[in-house]
Amino acid sequence: MNFFDVFLHSEALEGMTLSMILEEPNEEEVSLLLEIFGLCFIGGKEVHKTTMCCIQNLAKAFSSYEEEVLVKREELLQYAQGAIAGLKLNADIARIDFEVSDIHKILDGEKPQKPSTEETTVAPVEALKEAFEQVQLCSRLEELLLKKKLLKNGDSPDIHAKKVDKLKILSESLANSASKAEKRISDHRLQKEEALNFRVTRTSEVSQIEKELMGEIGTLEKQRDELEDELKKVKTSLASARARLHNAREEREQFDEASNQILEHFKTKEDELSRSIACYKEEADVCNAFVNFLEDTYVFQSKHTEQKEKLINDELARHGDYFVNLAICLLSAYKEGLGPSITTFRKLVENLNSIGRSDLAACKDDENSHAINPRRNLEEDYLDFETKFISTFSVVESIKKQFSSQNEAIFR
Repeated sequence: MNFFDVFLHSEALEGMTLSMILEEPNEEEVSLLLEIFGLCFIGGKEVHKTTMCCIQNLAKAFSSYEEEVLVKREELLQYAQGAIAGLKLNADIARIDFEVSDIHKILDGEKPQKPSTEETTVAPVEALKEAFEQVQLCSRLEELLLKKKLLKNGDSPDIHAKKVDKLKILSESLANSASKAEKRISDHRLQKEEALNFRVTRTSEVSQIEKELMGEIGTLEKQRDELEDELKKVKTSLASARARLHNAREEREQFDEASNQILEHFKTKEDELSRSIACYKEEADVCNAFVNFLEDTYVFQSKHTEQKEKLINDELARHGDYFVNLAICLLSAYKEGLGPSITTFRKLVENLNSIGRSDLAACKDDENSHAINPRRNLEEDYLDFETKFISTFSVVESIKKQFSSQNEAIFR
């Protein structure tokens, strides 16, 4: 495994992308990241530029996203990390393609040929081994192609749909919350206007009462000077009027204080709701940006997956035709050659059985014994035919297993 494979298997590219989202990249960083995308991403330059634009949009949205309401920053960054992972090249697929290419070169250089009847009857072990190796290569090729078909990057369609639906629901909820907060601000403003109007009315009433009491006090003071006899009554009336004036002023001060508290309360609530509206709108913009980003990246991922599956299916079909032709050639040749070979093999067995142990003992006593040589020759021929039969049956068994695996793959 080289450095490029290790880099693709790691999450270094996802980490760089998340850092660009958290802090908007400059032109030099954008250029460098586009070069890295060209080496590590699927698709062409348009896909890479579109992805870079989406990342810059996310960075702008994140720059104003300070307070979390419903959506966590970590969760959004995880969604972006999953989307980037879906666009990365797969190092395992590259290795599989390299091995498949090598197998194709070997198979293309060894086209299946039907051996003659004479060659099949006394086929050397090397030819059988070559046929066995061809079958093994076909089996390995199918195994690699099926493994390549199962390799996928990024989120599945169900997980992608769940993420997008969740962000859409949160965005709608934040928009509704912002609308409700705006309505509450309008209601509070109406209540504040009513409180101010009531305050003005009440202040006018108290001022009028104050003026009337001041006039009454003046009249009573004049009466005090003029009417010494009624001094006690006038003093009593004066004290009473002053007490009522004091109470009216206290009442006005208390009302002013309560009114100021109400106005301050409404102002505080309005400020809080204004901040909430800003947070709702900022977070809704971030959610919408992530929805667009996830949908765009998943479109690129889906196109790449469809192209890969189509290529693999074509490769499997071509491989199946090649293997069928190879199996037909080999099995036909073995069928034609096994008949004479079996007849010869039976004759060898009969000849071996016809030579008795007594004859062998007699031959051992003879110094110039030549009777052992025929039996040795028969035994060597027997072993040679036995080796050929075993090799032939091994090739046939490999072909049978390969057909069984193909049938299982078709059934799946």
